[in-house]
Amino acid sequence: MKRFSVERVLLTLLAPVLALAAAFVITSVVLIATGKDPFTAFWVMFDYGTKSDSQVFILNKATTYYLAGLAVAVGFRMNLFNIGVDGQYRLAAFFAAAVGGALELPVLVHIPLIILVAMLVGAMWASIAALLKVYRGVSEVISTIMLNSLATSFIGYLLVEDRLAVLHKDTNSVSTQPLPESGQFFSFDMGADGEIWGFILVSVLAGIGFWFLLGRTRFGFDLRAVGRSEEAAKASGVGVKRMVITSMALSGAVAGLTGLPLLLNDSHQFTSNFPTGIGFTGIAIALLGRNNPVGIAFARPALGLPRTRRQPPGVPRLRQGDRRRHAGRHRPLRRHRLRTGPPLLPQVPAAHGRRRTRRRRTGARRSRRRPRRRGPR
Repeated sequence: MKRFSVERVLLTLLAPVLALAAAFVITSVVLIATGKDPFTAFWVMFDYGTKSDSQVFILNKATTYYLAGLAVAVGFRMNLFNIGVDGQYRLAAFFAAAVGGALELPVLVHIPLIILVAMLVGAMWASIAALLKVYRGVSEVISTIMLNSLATSFIGYLLVEDRLAVLHKDTNSVSTQPLPESGQFFSFDMGADGEIWGFILVSVLAGIGFWFLLGRTRFGFDLRAVGRSEEAAKASGVGVKRMVITSMALSGAVAGLTGLPLLLNDSHQFTSNFPTGIGFTGIAIALLGRNNPVGIAFARPALGLPRTRRQPPGVPRLRQGDRRRHAGRHRPLRRHRLRTGPPLLPQVPAAHGRRRTRRRRTGARRSRRRPRRRGPR
């Protein structure tokens, strides 16, 4: 077992603390530059987090962010950048809603079936990028970003009335079939403060499974070994290609769980305005939590604040005129020319412009002068 080291713990906590401090400083500078008071904005933000109903809302939002952070962290542990979590969880939630709304089963069968479908769809969609990387050498960053767009187009193609969606004439909107009561997850009633989604327990189990699988099993050791050095792992007998495909599929399976809290505890159907961008937020959460399930748990409430278009009272707003006024002060960098100093190395003329000189002969063989003949005076 590893010995407990205070220095190691302090170094681990130093990175997120410095990141938060830098975020506060940069935000303060931007607010001051626009003529606003940064302390008012920070006070409104912290005051929002102290209310009981706000804490319930933050916990519910943080549940989805935590699962997205775990999905990204699985790839980061193996030095894989799964940028496609956003498309994976949306596609998984869509098919899970379509299957769950079309069936009526007992609760003990219906909910596990929806979860299984979501994990399988997420794993299969992420495996496409893994196969392209292993057999064609395509970067997973490029392939996963393109798969996000393909997932959006695929959902738009299937989310129509004649395929896997129904039309609501009263609101003129389309969605999948609503989930029956047997396909809805339980919640914890907090009275007037709202309800805490029961899927938060699934996220806790996912975090424990992440810690045990990657830290206490042979599979986790091989995954981390491949992430450190593929050549060393290959020399020790680890199948690098198999590990790339398996880890990417595992990351996609966890990403498939990301949209289920919203589906099973809130909307109970997939609509065209299903939340997007949670996968990209999960990248920041995984980096802030240093790819550790405990660190991600502490980082998720910081990014679990509501993101609405409504402006809370007391928070300064940057108007469009302010953006134009401040943007006009700066000039493009291409107008400024940098003067360079003298070259560091002497310039050598071209070889074809030099003449070849004969080497002077020295030593015993020297040129002899003939004596001049003197004529008669």
